[in-house]
Amino acid sequence: MKNNNIISSFRYAFEGLFHAGKRERNFQFHLFAAVAVIVAGVFSHLSFFEWSLIILCISGMLSLELINSALERVVDLASPEIHQLAKQAKDMGAAAVLVFAGASAIIGILIFLPKWMEIIN
Repeated sequence: MKNNNIISSFRYAFEGLFHAGKRERNFQFHLFAAVAVIVAGVFSHLSFFEWSLIILCISGMLSLELINSALERVVDLASPEIHQLAKQAKDMGAAAVLVFAGASAIIGILIFLPKWMEIIN
């Protein structure tokens, strides 16, 4: 039975977030990277637009990692034995994370590199 209570919906969402933070190695890595980028952003004096891009990259990366972890759980539940289609589904989920991580890294380089080069020079 579906629960229409908004408080419960938020509680379940936070439970998922905390579970991933405690048990998902890749999510933990992305959280660490997010903190490092935020600290670097503070010291680099990012503009409003640059912060907007960084926040979109961080939130998109964390969201995609959560979706990938959920996909892996569902695939494992639906297909506990090794199956080629299950492997492909999990690999494609991981590939989606990889594509977004690559794009986020490029955006980070485009934002931070000129600022750091200015500091060095």
